[in-house]
Amino acid sequence: MRITGRLLFGAVGILLVAVVMVVWTSRSSIHRALVEDLERALTIEAEMVQDGLGEYPGTWPQLVGHWAALRGHSVTLFDSAGVALADSRIPPAQLDLPSQRELPEIRAALAGRVGMDERADPGEAPSLYVAIPGVPVVRVGQDLTMLEAAAGRTQRAMLGAGTLAILLGAILALLAGRTLTGPLRQLAIAARGLPAGGAIRLPRSGIAEIDQLSQSLRQTQQELEARFEALQQERAESEALVNAMVEGVIASDARGRVITANPAARRLLGYGEAGPIPDLPRLFRAKAARDVVDATLSGTAVLDRDLVLDGRSLLVNSRPLPNGGAVLVLHDVSEIKRLEAVRRDFVANVSHELKTPLTSISGYAETLLTEDPDVDTRRHFLRTIITNAQRIHRLVDDQLDLARVESGRWQPVPRPLDFAASVRDAWAPRAPAAAGAGIRLVVQPGPGAGSVRADPEALRQILGNLFDNAIRYTPEGGSISCWSLAEEGGTTVGVSDTGAGIPGEHLPRIFERFYRVDPARSREAGGTGLGLAIVKHLVEGHGGRVRAESELGRGTTIRLWLPT
Repeated sequence: MRITGRLLFGAVGILLVAVVMVVWTSRSSIHRALVEDLERALTIEAEMVQDGLGEYPGTWPQLVGHWAALRGHSVTLFDSAGVALADSRIPPAQLDLPSQRELPEIRAALAGRVGMDERADPGEAPSLYVAIPGVPVVRVGQDLTMLEAAAGRTQRAMLGAGTLAILLGAILALLAGRTLTGPLRQLAIAARGLPAGGAIRLPRSGIAEIDQLSQSLRQTQQELEARFEALQQERAESEALVNAMVEGVIASDARGRVITANPAARRLLGYGEAGPIPDLPRLFRAKAARDVVDATLSGTAVLDRDLVLDGRSLLVNSRPLPNGGAVLVLHDVSEIKRLEAVRRDFVANVSHELKTPLTSISGYAETLLTEDPDVDTRRHFLRTIITNAQRIHRLVDDQLDLARVESGRWQPVPRPLDFAASVRDAWAPRAPAAAGAGIRLVVQPGPGAGSVRADPEALRQILGNLFDNAIRYTPEGGSISCWSLAEEGGTTVGVSDTGAGIPGEHLPRIFERFYRVDPARSREAGGTGLGLAIVKHLVEGHGGRVRAESELGRGTTIRLWLPT
């Protein structure tokens, strides 16, 4: 039921009950009030009659009749025994009544009190009798018919007034209902508009309670907006966090429909950034991956499952969601496995590189210890031991240098350096060996490239390693050229030799640790296999880049670009 109807029925019901109760109780109340007023009036009248009686009892009947005719009341005189002496309703000749002393009003008057009684004598209408003590006792009676009629008229008037009050109450209830329902209807419209956000119109009714409700609704809107903004921010942060993860994250609903797939997952699975993604049960082609999806959607978590998808090694973890969906986390461990393979190869290579010189050192040392060779043989053995010990020392130094650069503990401090002076400085320790092999160095600074910006020690080590490789692979009588070329944003430095060159299939790998195009020849020449790897890391530490060019039979060129 609407509030207007409730107010109308409530108000009419309350007024109706009130009118019924008032009308029902008013008759007795009015009757009692009128009787009390009449009692006081009759008492006064009886006193006036008593005062007007003369000393001669023979005149009393005439006086009583005259007073009754004048006032319209019955008047009766009683002696001390309760016997009627005069009665306005009975002629004196017929007055022969028994004692009336047992009547309530007479008994009270004889006892010295004002007596009163309301009764209906046989054959007569209800009357009110009041008797006052004295000699004689005076009783005055009044017919109550007119009093009852007055009470009835008053009751009917009250009923009419009540009916009018009910009508007015109904009208006021309707007006009050409309006054309330208008603002409440606006509040309901505003409340329905809360989930949509934005501004809402709240009424000002002038009713304190409704205005308080409007204020509470406005505060609720502000709190909802604040919480919604907080939720949006948390969602944006969570989405940004998921999108920033290197692991692929895929979430689906209970039907397997993908609802979240971060860029890493799209990249791993080969989907575009905004393209559609199939449902989770049809997302993977590999059976092992589909088994993981089926198990997760059925409510079973899968942890640390190794999978191979499109040549990638993935570590998959999946968990069912409370709503029946699933979330999968794909971690690409291809690089980790590659690095693990590189680590195993590195350990094997280091072990192999150390084993050869250590074997030589151990063999020659045991020979010197157990035998007594001649002086020339002893010198040859000792020279071999020193050579292999130096080779081990270079290997350890190169490995330490490479580890220091890779770990980030080394940071270059570049400054402008004279190109030709830096080249001669790096060539000087190698000049005797190059001269013995008839290898000459040609320095060719390019126009505008007379200086290069680099860390002095790093540039000396870079050029030194490149010169060592060039000398090692350049035949006798050959030449090595070191040149510079000014380019946009930096300087290109190149080291070219006239050696046999490197086959094209080996060029992408020559900067790897311990990689050799001709392993036997390199070991004989005493190389550690780390020189070009150190060059690559030192150049990249400057923010530069390095690459190799070679042609079989015509030599090799190593180009490195250093920013200015």
